[in-house]
Formats: sequence, structure tokens, C-alpha cells
Amino acid sequence: MARSLSNAFLKGISSFPSARFSTMVSGSIFQNGMRYSTTVPNDPDTHDDFKSTNKLESSGLALQDIVEQDVKDNPVMIYMKGVPDVPRCGFSSLAVRVLKEYNVPLSARNILEDPELKIAVKKFSHWPTFPQIFIKGEFIGGSDIILNMHQTGELKEKLKDVSAPQEKSE
Repeated sequence: MARSLSNAFLKGISSFPSARFSTMVSGSIFQNGMRYSTTVPNDPDTHDDFKSTNKLESSGLALQDIVEQDVKDNPVMIYMKGVPDVPRCGFSSLAVRVLKEYNVPLSARNILEDPELKIAVKKFSHWPTFPQIFIKGEFIGGSDIILNMHQTGELKEKLKDVSAPQEKSE
């Protein structure tokens, strides 16, 4: 009796349009016979505010050069998922929390914004996972390595001559 009731109930639910599955095909979602696009058209009628932009591409530098410049110019550089104030991954969050303990200037790039940047960073470091942390131009590793260095005191030693961010006075 209970089994037949549950089968009848499930058959009844599956007849509702909202219970049907949607399908995603190349940037489009098809649901209930309607197509919803996740891509922005590249036609002249699309306003510039709605066109995607890539700030890194518009800089005129190759991504590999941008990564190299980031690592060279920033005493502490982290390539992560999200940004330091809003990490989008637990490992990135952990790395940021550990680094913030030392009150050092922290520069970051969000690899989720540009898949090509993610590839360029992996090629630069020869390391497959994120976050990726560089200190004084040297690739250190990810959140597990930073946490271990913090626990053993190595990170304090590594960051000892990196100056804290200065407050701007007017």
C-alpha cells in the first residue's frame, strides 16, 4: 500500500513542469521548451555595459608576462579562487587567514575571472592546484604548505622583512 502510494505520488510530481530536468548545452540552458543563454551576444546592438571584458587582455601584455610581473612586483602574491575579502574556496580562505596573521601587504588575483590566467599561472609555477602563493618572488605552494610553515615558524622568518601596509594619512 505504501509503495503504491509513493509510486503514484512520484508519477504525479513528475508531471509538473518544475519537476522536469533542465539541460545545459554550450552556454545555453533549455528548460520547459525555453532557451536561456548564459553567453553575451557579440552583436552591435548589445550595449558595452553588457559585453564581457577582460582587463588583463586589454593591458597589452601576455598573461605569462603579467604573472611574472605580479610575482616580481608584489612581496606577497596569491592567485586564488575569489579575492582576499571574499574567498570562494576553503583552501583560498585558509591561505588568506594565515597570511593576514602577519599583517603584510597581500596582493591577489582571482583565477575564476579568467580561465586563461589560471592556465598561465599553472605554467609559470609548474603547480596544478590553487591557491598559489609567492613570497618575494619565490613560489611557496598552497594553503597546506603555508599552514605548515606558519605552525613551524618558517613563515614568520620568510616574512620578517616584508613591511606592513602603511596607513594613508591626510
